Amino acid sequence: MSKLFKRTKILATVGPSVFGAEKIEEMIMAGVNGCRLNCSHGTNGERDEQIKWIRAAAEKKGRSVAILQDLQGPKIRLGTLKDNHLDLLKDDELVLEAADGFVHDGGYTVPVQYNLAEKVKVGEPLSMFDGKVKSEVIEIVSDTAIKVRVLNDGFIMSKKGLNLPDTDFGGDILTPKDLADIEYGATQDYDYVALSFVQTADDIVRLKQLLLSYGSTAKVIAKIETKKAISSDENLEEIVKVADGIMIARGDMAVEAGAEVVPIIQRKLIAMCRRHGRLCIVATQMLSSMVESPEPTRAEVSDVATAVVQGADVVMLSDETANGKYPIETVKEMKKVILYTQNHSRIAPMSHLPENKDAIYDAISGAAARLAEEIDADVIVCQTASGNTAMAIAAQRPNVPIISVTPNQRVANQLALLYANSAFVRPYSEQFGYELAEELKAAEYLHTKEGEKDLLAVIVSGDKNKVGTDTIMVRNV
Repeated sequence: MSKLFKRTKILATVGPSVFGAEKIEEMIMAGVNGCRLNCSHGTNGERDEQIKWIRAAAEKKGRSVAILQDLQGPKIRLGTLKDNHLDLLKDDELVLEAADGFVHDGGYTVPVQYNLAEKVKVGEPLSMFDGKVKSEVIEIVSDTAIKVRVLNDGFIMSKKGLNLPDTDFGGDILTPKDLADIEYGATQDYDYVALSFVQTADDIVRLKQLLLSYGSTAKVIAKIETKKAISSDENLEEIVKVADGIMIARGDMAVEAGAEVVPIIQRKLIAMCRRHGRLCIVATQMLSSMVESPEPTRAEVSDVATAVVQGADVVMLSDETANGKYPIETVKEMKKVILYTQNHSRIAPMSHLPENKDAIYDAISGAAARLAEEIDADVIVCQTASGNTAMAIAAQRPNVPIISVTPNQRVANQLALLYANSAFVRPYSEQFGYELAEELKAAEYLHTKEGEKDLLAVIVSGDKNKVGTDTIMVRNV
């Protein structure tokens, strides 16, 4: 079982390449544990269809699958340029005008989908087209326009992104589009909401309050991609502690803070997430060559393997599945790398427990993970109502599968992205952890060791009438 069950999970972005019930089903059958719906593209009508396809495919597979709504955030983009192209030379001066009805005529005043004049200051850097063109702000021209000096030869195209690493957006990272998407999303079957361009823990608190006001039970993922977010370990850790999970958005982070910082921040964030029992997603360009090629590069394979060795809960595919030529092949390749890596490299256990509020269930969860290792158990079965116990066990990165059983479908969906976890929904009973292990063994989902008749299970549970986990049992199934 452990050699076939991938512990690091796969989150795949849904887009034109997998738009359709059959493609979604094929992608999930290939090994996808969660689907990302990107609010930067597409319509709510399309997302309504995608959610139905994902849930139908998950039901057919008999497994829980997470759905993540990824908010666009203040991703500042150029508007539409004449002929979709404008060449620039070093020392050119370019005016960026808020694009409310502004039409580009081919000149050096170009539309931008955000009023930069309200936020930027003279002297601040501004990168265009994913960092390909560097510039600096030299003048606030009007209430709706700024002027920049170009620092290198290059060109820009319609709708390409801008990065302003030193600009303080003052906590104003939820745009009107985000607010509309949050209100819509609260009526839909989303398990997670990802907040783009997080700068401080207060950004997460505000989103959680909004979701609560709409009655949403979705958990919040903080996307780490701004220079301010990683400005200090203290700020970064406060974000980790208040969020339910972290997405290491390496693309914009590289442009904003420098590509050289990304590997160090990745390692640091994975460790922080384990320490605080939070979900950790590594994202951006993991197998990007497979957008055009049926095979990944050796560097990409190493990148995925590194995330697995470091102990990431999830590795994410973006353009590879959304717009690539080989979306299903990409998922299969990523799964193959995960399985080989986990079966030939063990993750070091933590020397301390996750830093959560409930010391009792943290201690029990840590003890369960250590016990499973010491007795060479086949599986850990976790009975959980909120998912917190499963999170605490997974933070220890056990080298055996964690089977979570819960009466709550939302919790099961959220746990689908958790390290080493497979979640099932069953009505509560005194023995529903043991009963699920029996059921999965009979269905040959769980396998005994070669030559063994029984399955050795560590079962972690609690009394229905009490709050929290309080029992560890070892059972032959």
